[in-house]
Amino acid sequence: MSNRITVGLDGSGAADTAADWAAREAVLRGADLELVHAEDWAQYGPFTSPLPQPRHQWAKDLLSLTRERLLREHGTLTVSTREIHGAADTTLASAAAGADLLVLGSRGLGSVAGFLVGSTGSAVIPETETPVVLVRSVDGSDRRAGRASDTGPVVLGVDPHSDCGRLFSFACEEADRRACPLVVVHGWSPPPILSYAPALDPGVQAEIADGLAATLRALLSPWEEKYPHLTIDARTVIGQAAIQILDASAGAALVVVGRRIRRSALGARVGPITHAVIHHARSPVAVVAHD
Repeated sequence: MSNRITVGLDGSGAADTAADWAAREAVLRGADLELVHAEDWAQYGPFTSPLPQPRHQWAKDLLSLTRERLLREHGTLTVSTREIHGAADTTLASAAAGADLLVLGSRGLGSVAGFLVGSTGSAVIPETETPVVLVRSVDGSDRRAGRASDTGPVVLGVDPHSDCGRLFSFACEEADRRACPLVVVHGWSPPPILSYAPALDPGVQAEIADGLAATLRALLSPWEEKYPHLTIDARTVIGQAAIQILDASAGAALVVVGRRIRRSALGARVGPITHAVIHHARSPVAVVAHD
């Protein structure tokens, strides 16, 4: 890693909010901040007003003015700028190579502009193994939003039956540097047969729940030893996984979910749970690629 955070700018309020979040994260990490603009982003979403200058000059001014603003607000931060050319998904993924994080703005589900429509953000995530953080405008508008909460817990959604090492590492580091609790959530549903004949063995559901809780505790044990001062709240709860993660994420400083590094004939994709969380969570969401 290069101790660098890369953030994408497209002139929207959501991207400004993402830049603010990325600057604070860079200060926390002692990392450099790189502001990137992809020249052809306009084709993915309309600007709110016609550009009064040639596009190149507009992009140059966007990067320069954002850099100046962030330096005023974070005097010790090192901020660089870069213009790139090409399709946003591949050029942003390339720009993030070697970075600690790629940070993008999001206006949530159903917006008419911004990263997640046509879905630049969703398209970028499968193209890079760099963790991608999507920062949503708090009010869902295209205006720069007020500062989201940085004081809540870090919430991690996991499947104990998958390889969770990179997820645990990322989430523990984020919680540790914020000196906040880590909430680990696994949502699960009972086997269908239990809903047809629950009276045959009323202890089966409890037995399954106890087994899952024990598995999750065993997976977390090495991380509790590595971070002895970190408060870890492990929860195995009945219900759809995405809903349980979203419920736990209210007021969170950061939500962490995974994406398996897997390519099929149809190409890489984001799984349904992660897809739901990045579209509906109001807190920043980090998507971490893992085996």
